[in-house]
Amino acid sequence: MGKSKKSKVRGGGGDDLIDNSDADSVGSSSTALSDLSISYATEQVNSQEFVLDKYIDALYEKRGSTREATLSQLADAFESFVLHGLVENKYATLLSLFNNSIKKGSTKETCLASRAIGLLALTLGAGSSSHEIMEESHAQLSRVLQTWPDASKMISALDCLAVVTFVGAADLAETELSLKAMWDVIHPKSGSNVGTIRKPRPPVLAAAISAWAFLLTTIGSWRINTDNWKEPIAFLSVLLGAEDRAVRMAAGEALALCFELNLLDVSFYEDGDVENGETGGSKTKLFLDMQALKAKISSLASNLSMEAGGKGADKKNLTDQRDLFQRILDFVKYGECPEESVKVSGKRDVLRVSSWSELIQLNFLRRFLGRGFLKHVQENGLLQDVFDIKTDTAETLSSTDKKIFRSGEEKGRALKLNKDRRLAQERKNAAMLNE
Repeated sequence: MGKSKKSKVRGGGGDDLIDNSDADSVGSSSTALSDLSISYATEQVNSQEFVLDKYIDALYEKRGSTREATLSQLADAFESFVLHGLVENKYATLLSLFNNSIKKGSTKETCLASRAIGLLALTLGAGSSSHEIMEESHAQLSRVLQTWPDASKMISALDCLAVVTFVGAADLAETELSLKAMWDVIHPKSGSNVGTIRKPRPPVLAAAISAWAFLLTTIGSWRINTDNWKEPIAFLSVLLGAEDRAVRMAAGEALALCFELNLLDVSFYEDGDVENGETGGSKTKLFLDMQALKAKISSLASNLSMEAGGKGADKKNLTDQRDLFQRILDFVKYGECPEESVKVSGKRDVLRVSSWSELIQLNFLRRFLGRGFLKHVQENGLLQDVFDIKTDTAETLSSTDKKIFRSGEEKGRALKLNKDRRLAQERKNAAMLNE
């Protein structure tokens, strides 16, 4: 499905028992999903709304296992169809119920609800509705990340926060709030008492880095003080030596993105030096520090691209690591961008990426949407704009499907993401030509 060079797509990971009455609820949910499939295909809008109301009623149930089954079926529906027209007038009710499940539900319910919120945001696309989803969910998700529950809760909250911010954030300040929440998981500071620093488990750490990098792709042309990135870049370079391979690879992708966004290039920010109050001495020190970091990262990437497999080593994961770090090394040394393509439908509809920003977005959304990724690429206007896909399917869409194609507000938002990525790449290319 991709070209010869591919980066690995990573994933991230107390349930109530179901008695006989619960089984009836689960069976009802399964039937409801089948009804939704039929009604969606035949455009029976009233039937669709009736089925959705069934889901909503089930989410008010006191029995946790009933809510879990309903959330699972809703997630399946969001994956299987792009239900924008169906949920646009009921998203607030769904969001409230999802957030309540995160707040009071079991671990399984919390994970399912977090996923449902992310899928709801992707379904609605960029605009005021998704901005509201981000605002209403941020506090709840941040609370999960601050309390450090089990790994599955943490990973689900990280993924959801990344998606709702990616779709709903209106400016850099809102994006930075989520980036900070994620960074506090990646590199936690000590609490009020000495020795209370908590270290995330490798799966959580890898998921946090991936979510952080995914959001970082949206900063585009926003001007950022290089000095603010010195600590994160330095810590990510340390993680290239982590024992866990998934952590090393996530850190490598994040660092490649930092290179692409010129976050290590002090000269790139010369125009802002006076405004930021930088003196010649401090800028020189920052320049030398960043040059040292570049050399360190290049050396580590070279070593990881040639790492020998010891006895009992996972050969596939080792190959994925070697391939990823060779691509990173090629980009850092020669400016060679990663390329990958995914067949969407027909002979001409192909999703192509040719930058680290796009590759990170592709990998993250492909993992988050799972089996529904191709369906959303084919029919979800947000993803089509983000990846600049023009399909042949628009001419054959039904009247209900046409609701999927977003308003001018959403399209403008998605196109801005693409423009920001292109501007960042153009600046990188210009900087290389001037060297």
